[in-house]
Amino acid sequence: MRREFCDGVGIARLLNATLVLPKFEAAAYWNESSGFADVFDVDYFIQQVNGFVKVVKELPPEIVSKEPFQVDCRKRKGQLDYIESILPSLLEHHYISITPAMSQRRDRYPKYAKAALCQACYGALRLTRSLEKKASELLEAIPKPFLSLHLRFEPDMVAYSQCEYSGLSPASMEAIEAARGDRKQWTGELARIWRKRGKCPLTPNETALILEALSIPTNTNIYLAAGDGLMEIEGLTSVYTNVFKKSALLNGEDFTSVHGNTKAALDYYVSINSDSYMATYFGNMDKMVAAMRAYKGLHKTLFLSRRAFAELTFQGLKGKELMQALRTTREEALPDCFCEFKL
Repeated sequence: MRREFCDGVGIARLLNATLVLPKFEAAAYWNESSGFADVFDVDYFIQQVNGFVKVVKELPPEIVSKEPFQVDCRKRKGQLDYIESILPSLLEHHYISITPAMSQRRDRYPKYAKAALCQACYGALRLTRSLEKKASELLEAIPKPFLSLHLRFEPDMVAYSQCEYSGLSPASMEAIEAARGDRKQWTGELARIWRKRGKCPLTPNETALILEALSIPTNTNIYLAAGDGLMEIEGLTSVYTNVFKKSALLNGEDFTSVHGNTKAALDYYVSINSDSYMATYFGNMDKMVAAMRAYKGLHKTLFLSRRAFAELTFQGLKGKELMQALRTTREEALPDCFCEFKL
């Protein structure tokens, strides 16, 4: 969502359009009910993008009863030029709703649109005061120094990946099937190709093995930045025993008052301000966290290579042999990053 807000500001500037304050889509599996104003400081956002883009909280009366003209840019193939493709729709309908395209080349934006996008990403989106206070209290409660670990192994994430897993508990398999919907998992040779490409989220057990291969001590304080319903967590906590969760660090009332988006916002805040950050799946949150940590000069950020791990496991390596191969791989590939990664 944060990435798309940034894109939205950049696109609005590119099209010389007024931006309507975004609304969150509901997500049933997150028990989600929060809106933009529950997570972000609305007045600060509008103030900080003033001069780049005009933002309105509500639609004007003459438009409010109309449905926006829907433009789904994700379905367009190849590089997308918003001015050529989207501006005619805006001029014709005056009120449009855009789903941004990942294929759009932001590096080709003119400088004024790049400036608007960067201002949104790094200057305009701050948490509400109450949520930032709660995030700060959560950060203080975590024993220092600590590693923030974004571990993606929730049922919806595994179902979305369409990956095949063996050795999971019956409860985990049942939860994955319930979340799968019309996304059928890859099987046979397709499953092997998909995994070799590094498309599969690491299990907690695989994560623990890689952490050990990186020589990260098993008594390291780890904050678990993860969604509800994380599966197979014993695979990590049986090796790394100092693992801390929001549910244990926040008091009961504070924890029950936050939902999917606000929980993710807490994880985002803690991850940016952690001593070290590690992600097992390079998704949107991880890209935003890595960018903000680099912006703030916090360089102890590591993304585990699922592709390298898959290649070694397909060679039949296990246990100590696998750990040694991982050490060799990281030393050859990233000597200045992996080998000096310490808390």
